[in-house]
Amino acid sequence: MRVIPCSRRNEAAGERAGRLIVRVTAAPVDGRANDAVREVVAAHLGVRVPAVTIIQGERSRDKLLEIRR
Repeated sequence: MRVIPCSRRNEAAGERAGRLIVRVTAAPVDGRANDAVREVVAAHLGVRVPAVTIIQGERSRDKLLEIRR
């Protein structure tokens, strides 16, 4: 997944080069963008936020997530 922080809105913006593109309004400060990513992905997939875990890339724009049911 590729994250674009400081965007105009929170959204799952489609796919590019085999990666989901997620835009979030939060800045990458104190984990705010990561929290927003989890919320956007959870809403997009219809799961609760605690079911979405960042496995890799907490300090990167490229992330690997685990989704539990």
